Amino acid sequence: MTVASPWQASVLTLFPEMFPGPLGQSLAGKALREGRWALEAIDIRGFATDRHRSVDDTPCGGGAGMVLRPDVVDAACAAALAAGPDRPLVVLTPRGRPLDQAMVRGFAAAPGVVLLCGRFEGIDQRVIEARAMTEVSIGDYVLSGGEPAALVLLDACVRLLPGVMGAAESGEEESFSSGLLEYPHYTRPTVWNDRAVPPVLLSGHHAEIARWRRAQAEAITRERRPELWARYAAANPIAASRAPLAGHPDAA
Repeated sequence: MTVASPWQASVLTLFPEMFPGPLGQSLAGKALREGRWALEAIDIRGFATDRHRSVDDTPCGGGAGMVLRPDVVDAACAAALAAGPDRPLVVLTPRGRPLDQAMVRGFAAAPGVVLLCGRFEGIDQRVIEARAMTEVSIGDYVLSGGEPAALVLLDACVRLLPGVMGAAESGEEESFSSGLLEYPHYTRPTVWNDRAVPPVLLSGHHAEIARWRRAQAEAITRERRPELWARYAAANPIAASRAPLAGHPDAA
């Protein structure tokens, strides 16, 4: 199966062999084989101009490590954008805006994305500014390079593409989609190691199940992610006025 004008991802990296990596498996891999999205890993070193294929140099002002050169990075960006100039150009960096589900939905709604994976001490700031790159971080920690972050971002986007997930409601009820963390899940056996499935989930009463799940999601978010809860409560004052779920660790 092929899809007209698939979502196109280009990754600029010094290690193109890292792709598709885990994206070649499971839902993302199936969608890749079906042509629902396309992936191109572009070797930044291919745009070096000297015989040593140098892509970095020492930092101006001194200091440890090396910095990716702006001329080499710019040439790589130009080559990637030539195949889809309307795609956002994203650089993965710890100082970027934290990746969230709203940002993922925006990328997934675009024709695709171009991802620049940093290495060494970083990328010359001039090319970041000249290309008006969007700086994105996947968390407050440091990786050896941007490739693992690119895999995370792509996985989050691909699963939102039309036809990738089997049921649209699967995505609608997941963590962050409604501003809350997801409620707990249970399956058979109904009793395992003396732990029973909550009776409401076996009742067949869909409205009560929905209320229970919403209450669980609110309680878990209130306890574990207060910053998410604050945003959700500001937009949902009725939810904020409800007492914490009985029996939950943050219940009075």
